[in-house]
Amino acid sequence: MQKNCKRCQKDFECQTENILSCDCNEINLSNETKEYLSKTTYDCLCLDCLKEIESYNDLKNTYPFPQHPSQYKEGVHYYIEGQYWVFTNFYHYLKGNCCKNNCRHCAYGYK
Repeated sequence: MQKNCKRCQKDFECQTENILSCDCNEINLSNETKEYLSKTTYDCLCLDCLKEIESYNDLKNTYPFPQHPSQYKEGVHYYIEGQYWVFTNFYHYLKGNCCKNNCRHCAYGYK
């Protein structure tokens, strides 16, 4: 079945009828990643997005959740677009919940 990744908008083949042949079966997700995904409104995700989210487990050791704005790292926790700070997917992963500020990369479904 052709699906659209709700995270990156890329089309991919989802094989729910034959899960052993599905791309998502090619990656072993950690319990932490599974817990994060269970909090999101994502349906099926493409393999690239699953790999990226899984990589956040290692990245968080280098860049933990900032406790103060002075700890935010541009390009890691946010990027600048015009006059606005745009929080990254990784930032939302670290945060672990929705702030209800209509963030562009919100994984939690707030619109």
